Amino acid sequence: MDQINNIEVVPCTNSNYLKPFRVHYNQNGTKKSWDFMRTHDSVSVLIFNTTSHCFVLVKQFRPAVYMCEWERTKPQPHETAEKADEGAAEAAGPESQEGPTVPEEKNSPPQPPASAGVTYELCAGLVDKPDLSLEEIARQEVLEECGYDVPASKLRRITSYRSGVGVTGAKQTMFYAEVSDDNCVGEGGGEPQEGELIEVVKVPLHEAMTFAYDESIPKTMGVIFSFIWFHNNMSPKYKISTNV
Repeated sequence: MDQINNIEVVPCTNSNYLKPFRVHYNQNGTKKSWDFMRTHDSVSVLIFNTTSHCFVLVKQFRPAVYMCEWERTKPQPHETAEKADEGAAEAAGPESQEGPTVPEEKNSPPQPPASAGVTYELCAGLVDKPDLSLEEIARQEVLEECGYDVPASKLRRITSYRSGVGVTGAKQTMFYAEVSDDNCVGEGGGEPQEGELIEVVKVPLHEAMTFAYDESIPKTMGVIFSFIWFHNNMSPKYKISTNV
């Protein structure tokens, strides 16, 4: 289990991955403004192992997910104010004519476990190498994260779509790759020098749709969509129920 500690949230003044902007524009005569992030496009790959009839996913700690979960457990401002008023009224007693006083701030909620920030995802990566095609970038990610060496020509393009349209609007292109145990040339896990700590996870084909719709399993929309795509397009080929 990952150990997460010494958390410090600070302003982001410079980043190689995200750049915040505010755009002003007129829409049908109405002046509007919108805040957005400029970021890289990305690729993702649905990997299916034909030897073991399972999907190959990655599992990793995501700080953004973790912080959202932590923020969700914190009392909202109106809740804090109500508790402060209640505490002050109890301390003053029924005969006091003085207004409520705000008690000292109580300790914040306990830090969530690291598992609160762990998600199941498709193998994926940023499109940040202009000299490589999307297929070549996807091939590199499959090798680095999951340990399978798949020729770029064997990657099947599923579709592309916009993700985070309210904030980033970046495009992700999804591929499908069939691998076998013979293609496995390493353990995967990502690039340690880049700070990646990735666990390779296998989901049996017959459990795929149950996995996709289980809300207790934190996962990306890419996992759900790609499993549905496989069920609609590839399941008859393998004549195995995807347990819908």
